[in-house]
Amino acid sequence: MTKKRGSAFLVAAGIFLSRIAGLVRERIFGHYFGNSAAADAFKAAMRIPNFLQNLFGEGVLSASFIPVYAGLLAREKREEAGRVAGAVLAILTFLTSLLTLAGIFATPLLIGAIAPGFHGAKRELAIRLVRILFPGAGLLVMSAWCLGILNSHRRFFLSYSVPVLWNIAMIGTLAGFGPHVDQERLAVLVAWASVVGSAAQVLAQLPVVRGLVPEMRIGLDLSLEGVRTVIRNFAPVFVGRGVVQLSAYIDSLLASLLPDGAVAALGYAQTIYLLPVSLFGMAVSASELPEMASVTGSEEAIHAKLRDRLGNGQRKIAFFVVPSAMAFLALGDLVVGAIIQSGRFTGKDSVYVWAILAGSAVGLLASTRGRLFSSAFYALKDTRTPLRFAVIRVALTTLLGYLCAIPLPGLLEIDAKWGVAGLTASAGMSGWVEYLLLRRALSRRIGGIPSDRLNLARLWAAAAVAAAVVWAIKLRIAGLEQPILRAVVTLPVYGVVYLGLADPVGVLKRIARRG
Repeated sequence: MTKKRGSAFLVAAGIFLSRIAGLVRERIFGHYFGNSAAADAFKAAMRIPNFLQNLFGEGVLSASFIPVYAGLLAREKREEAGRVAGAVLAILTFLTSLLTLAGIFATPLLIGAIAPGFHGAKRELAIRLVRILFPGAGLLVMSAWCLGILNSHRRFFLSYSVPVLWNIAMIGTLAGFGPHVDQERLAVLVAWASVVGSAAQVLAQLPVVRGLVPEMRIGLDLSLEGVRTVIRNFAPVFVGRGVVQLSAYIDSLLASLLPDGAVAALGYAQTIYLLPVSLFGMAVSASELPEMASVTGSEEAIHAKLRDRLGNGQRKIAFFVVPSAMAFLALGDLVVGAIIQSGRFTGKDSVYVWAILAGSAVGLLASTRGRLFSSAFYALKDTRTPLRFAVIRVALTTLLGYLCAIPLPGLLEIDAKWGVAGLTASAGMSGWVEYLLLRRALSRRIGGIPSDRLNLARLWAAAAVAAAVVWAIKLRIAGLEQPILRAVVTLPVYGVVYLGLADPVGVLKRIARRG
């Protein structure tokens, strides 16, 4: 149990460092770009090559490669594990090279598909940026392969903290060139910095990976049963990730049809939203996957251990995600203002992004718990069930997203730009449908998963009271203009009140230890 807690902590610590670096990057980006047309172009451009990374990267490799590789290590078949790792690397290198080359040439078509609302200079800038960014996305796929090796060997911290290098490359470029060049030139320089940072991620991990897998032989060896299993598992997860990514692209497409700034604002909100998703959802699910994949014994014993891990994982996730969702919903202006508001990113922009963030809060708990339940299916080497539910989720997201983003603002007679908040709210509702389907299917397979309704009710009540206290303080300091100072005065109070109500015993124990 101690080892498991340590694994989750190392994942969370690595993600925390990389996400903090990402927030710093977004603040500096917002300072120089705000919600401008150039910001829209850059945010849209980042999505297209990231499609390649997300399809072949961490999520797919975690689901298809780690269960096989970790299983071989658990059975002391290290030589075979090394051969499987080398074959998977060779396959990934071949496929991503082809797709990167094709993507560079097909960029104008891709921009037309993902951002049909872009025209003129904005469209041309987006095309130029995508062509620069594509090779970096291929490098990040290699980084994800390194992550799969490191996670299987329980080396979590390096694999999740190394994106700090990618962020540092972009932060340095923004800070160094931002005051001296125009927005279009700066966007191009930051895109090149992204490629350099991607290469740095791979180079930082390769020596450690090589030391962990001295038996590795790189080659297209399809004769190994382990390689064939990875490929069989890869296909449905690949399609599933593609479906999920399609949802993100539909959001971007619909946002491109809205007034200038919608795509950029959606990008800012997603960066903040992904902090608790990564810190708590990914930290728990990523640390649990190799553990669940390594469980041995009778079917009944395996199912019992999985139920226990899922119950504990749900409680861990809820304790941190519930207050995050409440903060996004009720205190988002404070959060966004503290993180991004600076320079061209004004107070009005903070309120705009808050609305989008509040929509994201609807499905935050479902999204983070869904990752944990998907990991359980992957550990059971079942990649098809999550795929089916992902398809349902995306279909709902597309339908609801269109209705909430395009016709609804007109029916309510509000500015069309607010339709982007409808996109995130509709995605949240669809996320709940997916989570409930995953839970029901897994319960049927491994037996009843412990319910935590009472615990959730207690956590939501604690978060609501804490938010009400902070609202009272916020009204009293309405004249305080500095967003960071407003956050410093209010958000720590929110955390203290929540902890005191949600976990009074734990808080008292910590105070007693320090005393």
